[in-house]
Amino acid sequence: MTIRRIALLLTVASLLIGGALLAQDDVIRYASNASDEGARELDEARVAAFEAANPDRIVEHSVTDHEAFKQAIRAFLVADPAPDVLTWFAGNRMNFFVDRGLAADLTPLYEREGWYDVYAPGFIELATVDGAQYFVPTDYYWWALYFRPSVMEQAGVQPPETWDELLAACDALRAQDIIPITIGTRAPWTAAAWFDFLNMRINGPEFHRSLMLLEESYTDERVVAVFDYWRQLYEHDCFLENSAAYEWQDALDFMNRGEAAMYLMGGFITDSVPDEIEDDYDFVQFPIIDPDVPIGIDAPTDGFFMAANASNPEGGMDLLAWFGSREAQELAAEMLGRLPTRTDVDLSGFTEAQQKGIALVQSADYVLQFYDRDTTPEMAEAGLNAFAEFIADPMNADVQAILESLEADRVRIAAEQAAEE
Repeated sequence: MTIRRIALLLTVASLLIGGALLAQDDVIRYASNASDEGARELDEARVAAFEAANPDRIVEHSVTDHEAFKQAIRAFLVADPAPDVLTWFAGNRMNFFVDRGLAADLTPLYEREGWYDVYAPGFIELATVDGAQYFVPTDYYWWALYFRPSVMEQAGVQPPETWDELLAACDALRAQDIIPITIGTRAPWTAAAWFDFLNMRINGPEFHRSLMLLEESYTDERVVAVFDYWRQLYEHDCFLENSAAYEWQDALDFMNRGEAAMYLMGGFITDSVPDEIEDDYDFVQFPIIDPDVPIGIDAPTDGFFMAANASNPEGGMDLLAWFGSREAQELAAEMLGRLPTRTDVDLSGFTEAQQKGIALVQSADYVLQFYDRDTTPEMAEAGLNAFAEFIADPMNADVQAILESLEADRVRIAAEQAAEE
């Protein structure tokens, strides 16, 4: 513990008057979900840089496990005091807190920092609700089908570009005793990626977005078709067995060891790949199922916001200004390959993989977030549970019953939303 932090604790202790703790203007409470190793290193580097440039400010930096944070944040936002700045996700996940008055209006920050001129319009739109900005989108990443070229070559398999090629690749890899596709579904959000891409490839990204907005029925025959295709992957023995026993990083170990060939995952996957084999990782877009369907891609956008009842809004605004700065986005690009949301970040130094990821996103017809970001939290929870139920026994799962349950949830949640409005 540094001398400065010890002094801070002593100062805070001296301000206990009648059991009430007086808030300090130089303390900024920052709650983060950056618990993975690489993400945490970046998080700590950003905070350290802010403190170095602002010696009169100290950031009370707390990190909660990424998955646990998704539930804990609701308690954080109604706590007294609430954190001033929090990590979070663009899309419906952010709008949920805006609609409930739990997020501060950051329009003055956008005006002060000139962000309307340097943030790409699409990302400003992601931050906007009813004409005001509530979110600072700082980086995004692509989702793609990752593969080990050396492992694929061993089995004489090319990266699949179509559905038939994907099924054939599974057959060829199994014949070589290689796990075709690894996946860890102990936390079932990884399964949601398969639902997202299958739905977008079969029914189109516009239908998928409408489903996420609770405007389409889960019992629609188009959604049934998604599970029919999903089941084909299990018929071809494509996936790592007993996936629910593994976290996503545990499942990645099979690929790192060369025992598995492919993984549908976000660009952050390389944060957990040993440096010595990172050059043996590549990716392609999710295979095409119907060439007449527009191409959709998940490109989740991360960032920060401020609690509506922040105890230090001035300090929170300053920390957000740093997180959204060109320098901070360049740091994120340099340390973890995160793609910047600002248009004034120099891309010339980006790696071949980063340039490829940017092209992948820019070539898509539609860019969405992710299942649990595009729909409401309650619907997301129901959907993730449904996907977990399906993949637990995909050959015998009662898909109709699963979808009827999801539809009942959708109708109820949509009615509750309408009543709130």
